[in-house]
Amino acid sequence: MGIQIEADVSEAIGPVPRRLFGSFAEHMGRSVYTGLFEPGHPTADDRGFRGDVLGLVRELGPSVVRYPGGNFVSAYRWEDGVGPVEDRPVRLDPAWHSVEPNRFGLHEFAAWAEAADVEVMYAVNLGTRGIQEAADVLEYCNHPGGTELSERRRANGADRPFGFRLWCLGNEMDGPWQVGHKTADEYGRLAAETARLMRMIDPGVELVVAGSSSSDMPTFGYWERTVLEHTAALVDHLSLHAYYQEHDGDVASYLASAGALDGFIRTTAGIIDDVLGKAGLDKKIGISVDEWNVWDQRRWNEVEQHDLIGGGWREHPRIIEDDYTVTDAVVVGSLLGSLLRNVDRVTMANQAQLVNVIAPIRTEPGGPAWRQSTFYPFSLVSALAKGNSLRLTVEGATVHTGLHGRVDVVDAAATFDEDGHGAVFLTNRSTVSATEVRLRVRGARLAIEETWTVAVPDGHDRHLTNSATAEPVRPVPLPGVTAGHDPEGTIITATLPPLSWTALRLATVVVRDA
Repeated sequence: MGIQIEADVSEAIGPVPRRLFGSFAEHMGRSVYTGLFEPGHPTADDRGFRGDVLGLVRELGPSVVRYPGGNFVSAYRWEDGVGPVEDRPVRLDPAWHSVEPNRFGLHEFAAWAEAADVEVMYAVNLGTRGIQEAADVLEYCNHPGGTELSERRRANGADRPFGFRLWCLGNEMDGPWQVGHKTADEYGRLAAETARLMRMIDPGVELVVAGSSSSDMPTFGYWERTVLEHTAALVDHLSLHAYYQEHDGDVASYLASAGALDGFIRTTAGIIDDVLGKAGLDKKIGISVDEWNVWDQRRWNEVEQHDLIGGGWREHPRIIEDDYTVTDAVVVGSLLGSLLRNVDRVTMANQAQLVNVIAPIRTEPGGPAWRQSTFYPFSLVSALAKGNSLRLTVEGATVHTGLHGRVDVVDAAATFDEDGHGAVFLTNRSTVSATEVRLRVRGARLAIEETWTVAVPDGHDRHLTNSATAEPVRPVPLPGVTAGHDPEGTIITATLPPLSWTALRLATVVVRDA
């Protein structure tokens, strides 16, 4: 039995926010140094920005990039990263047991973001620092001039304000691993007082308060309620962080990770609604999934976790540079589908991270940059998913998973825009069988413009990866996809390869009078 999917272009979950396709750059491992920034690289410009990486970032298509952390931010002094580079201090970074040279900081990232055409989401340190430092960096960045801090920015080369709108109030403060870890009450009160002062300085900022680091945290739920009781009237978004991996060969559960993300989002949304209702607040608080990805947390690459923490201090150690497989790409595609299905609650999301550290883009110092397998689902969804996310019903074959019970064998999401263009994203969770899909789209006569599928190439297995010398995992056209029409709309049929992620680009057929 195949899969029957029903959609109607008039039945939308909500508009797709461009901020749904964000990314993340942290001073961690080689994300910044020899990732974004490598003076002397053959492709580097006069600012030290790697041109090959900038080209791939533009191709990937992120809309916003969160910076400078992550765990790093919870001990970071933002002042270290401004002013003449030769005068900047070298510091220890306790979060990643590294040496931070501060050759790349606030001005460099603002310039890089402009070159990459992305919005900045800036995180403030609420671990070792607090209200005053958050207010100071906001004034430095956004106030036009005439004050000590704004004039310092101008003296440091930025005459115009950076104008950052998005600000994170700390990072993962629920986690015992976090520098400056706090209880929910401690963090909620600090975040509220910080938010009040930041709004006094710049009423136009959008503030993200830190939710749970994982749905598996023992404080999940309690943390959100407590923090929002302090901050609901003051913030615009609540974050959640979600990472997924394959456990002990249980590929079926791994391929069903999108269902777990769906549940995490909907549970968090229910808590937001409950707190707002009890407080009598008539407002919306969006969900910012500002860290999400697939990540094998058992591996730390050439520097293992115990060596990183217990060994010597070094600059930008090579850590958690996962080599992503076909399987990982399929899961990333399905997680993007989850975000699309939840656009009524998710206001933005950042895949963590952008370069080298669990990233779709990898580099070698002095050498090439290349696309990992996970690059392609992100780049295609970012390019194709526009307009409204459509409400779908899926019926048919299911697959058993150890962690999530029975789930649909096909994970589906779709969008349709006002210009009559549509996109469909389909994940076949079966690892052994092709799956027939019949999709009925009511309310539009559509044609197939282009198809892409990421699947296991002939002669290889699901663990195949890309490398600096070869990129065998890449989208290829999916043959045999058809679109027919009836009075109600369009019927699309496709056969999805086993263990695959597929994107279809659709366009409205123009019917001319005879």
